[in-house]
Amino acid sequence: MSTANPAMTMAAEPRRVEPPYLPAATTEPTWVRLSLIGIALLFSILFLFIPLAAVFVEALKKGWEAYAMAIMDDDALSAIRLTLLTAAIAVPANLVFGVAASWAIAKFDFRGKSLLLTLIDLPFSVSPVISGLIYVLLFGAHGWFGAWLLEHDIQILFAVPGIVLATVFVTFPFVARELIPLMQTQGNDEEEAALVLGASGWRTFWHVTLPNIKWGLLYGVILCNARAMGEFGAVSVVSGHIRGETNTMPLQVEILYNEYNFAAAFSVASLLALLALVTLALKTFIESRLDHGDDTGPQELAK
Repeated sequence: MSTANPAMTMAAEPRRVEPPYLPAATTEPTWVRLSLIGIALLFSILFLFIPLAAVFVEALKKGWEAYAMAIMDDDALSAIRLTLLTAAIAVPANLVFGVAASWAIAKFDFRGKSLLLTLIDLPFSVSPVISGLIYVLLFGAHGWFGAWLLEHDIQILFAVPGIVLATVFVTFPFVARELIPLMQTQGNDEEEAALVLGASGWRTFWHVTLPNIKWGLLYGVILCNARAMGEFGAVSVVSGHIRGETNTMPLQVEILYNEYNFAAAFSVASLLALLALVTLALKTFIESRLDHGDDTGPQELAK
């Protein structure tokens, strides 16, 4: 009668796998988790989906013909053109500033670095209405530069330049604030390697730095563009509300609503809502690309 080998017996027995440790935060009862999910969904439906749906329902309440007439109205078209023109000027300006500021802050140490970071965050802490009043104090008829502007027949307030300046002020943190943490995380190793390989500063930027930050840069540009097109407070102060001349799309919505022309007001508002949906879709796509990563190394410069 043979005796079984203890080692073989132990090998034949299945190993017990200890369940992974779950912290207390992930072990709530099912009813607690379902309640939290239900509250979040209810909040989203009440404060996001229903108001968004109401915009399109009210815009189309009188039919597609009335909707098209409201959009094709001369004042509405003027507001759309001015909004696009303002964004076309403000967004590239903020793109250049954001890249330059983030490059300087993330790659170099210099005096005044903390002050520059504070100035970049200033529009986040100042009300847009206050920023508009700042331009009134500077360029108004009784402002610091008002007399000089009148002498040289230069109009900034109640004209396109004032609207652009106000929009640039409230939107310039978006690009910089997206790029600064991204560049700080990436460090300087690839740029230094490219310089060692003989690349110039501009070539290093175009072939190493820019490919590494392109999705973050596009993310910031999209947010900047959405804020530029939807800005109300600062633009309202400096525009003068001149119908057909200095009204952007948000201001046009306000005027139409105050005139009880609800169908036209919601029709123009629906364009801004569509812009928000497109922005959200692009934002989600870019976030997925940022999660996967898409880097270009300095080794390509040696080819």
